[in-house]
Amino acid sequence: MSDADLHLVDEPHHPPLSPAMVSTWRGNSEVRALDMLAEEVPVALEYNGISHAVMLASPTDLDDFALGFSLSEGLIRHPSDLYECEVLAQAGGIRIAMRISGECFAAMKDHRRNMSGRTGCGLCGAETLAQVLRTPPRVGSAVRIDATRLYQAFSAMEQQQVLQQACGSTHAAGWLAADGQVPVVREDVGRHNALDKLVGALTSRGTDFSSGAALITSRASYEMVQKAAMAGIGLLAAVSAPTALAMRLADEVGLTLVGFVRGKGHVVYTHPERLCHDLPLLKSA
Repeated sequence: MSDADLHLVDEPHHPPLSPAMVSTWRGNSEVRALDMLAEEVPVALEYNGISHAVMLASPTDLDDFALGFSLSEGLIRHPSDLYECEVLAQAGGIRIAMRISGECFAAMKDHRRNMSGRTGCGLCGAETLAQVLRTPPRVGSAVRIDATRLYQAFSAMEQQQVLQQACGSTHAAGWLAADGQVPVVREDVGRHNALDKLVGALTSRGTDFSSGAALITSRASYEMVQKAAMAGIGLLAAVSAPTALAMRLADEVGLTLVGFVRGKGHVVYTHPERLCHDLPLLKSA
């Protein structure tokens, strides 16, 4: 996807943080101070003039969000299917106007979903069970990640979470590259949005998704596994636990699912072969 093929503009001026005077109490002591709150902005995703979804999102990196969402939801098959993407301010929010290939647009109309406001469970608005429980292609990544690098990567990602440091209410998704670096981190009030932004940013850079791992600062829900697998990511690591449905999907598609990555510990739920450890793992009783 070249610059000539995809027209991206900076998102309209919607600051991601807003100041507010608050009262902080410690026992019987009150302190009045200026606090920062994360903004949630309605973002309408429009394909070939047809509104497809309205999401509540942080108004940052919306070009990455548009591309990542389109790929992870299967609305386009390849970045080259997205011809144009323009981020426009309008009353009450932001509209992302995209133009996609005729073939993808026809398929989208056949499987349209009304996903208005989907920021929580990730399934709200789906019209059929088949639309919810779609199985991505099997992951073919042969990446091997050292557990120590996994811990270091989460620490490095934390340092790059500018919004989280300012307001304490955003999620992040980061990329652990083969060299142990974390070159890309994306933040959003919605964990799904953060992962979509990461996928979009990495796609724009031409990243090989089979060569690293995705890190998320949330639980590993079914849709997070689904989105990672759709991108071809072989290892998804989260600071919290997965759901049972997410674990079953990860096992089915061959994705390594790791949870509770905190300090120097973690839990491996599926396909442990992609993780390397300094010491032999203890066998369960």
